[in-house]
Amino acid sequence: MCMHLLKELSAEEREALLLQADLEKIEAIDESKDKYRKIVGAGIRKWVQDFQAGQIKIQTVDDLKKLVELDLQLQRDED
Repeated sequence: MCMHLLKELSAEEREALLLQADLEKIEAIDESKDKYRKIVGAGIRKWVQDFQAGQIKIQTVDDLKKLVELDLQLQRDED
């Protein structure tokens, strides 16, 4: 919205627009976090499958640790 139109709005209308914009940003962030959690979950499942199949040896557990830490961080951010 251009500044000229913004100046014509009442304080309440400007506040409502700002709140709406903030809400849209929060919703977009939440959607992204949901997508990331799905990706991380798929990565964890794949790692476990590969480990069970003997394709991953125990010295590569750092990859799983990073995925789990990322998943936990995303969960904490949801609160």
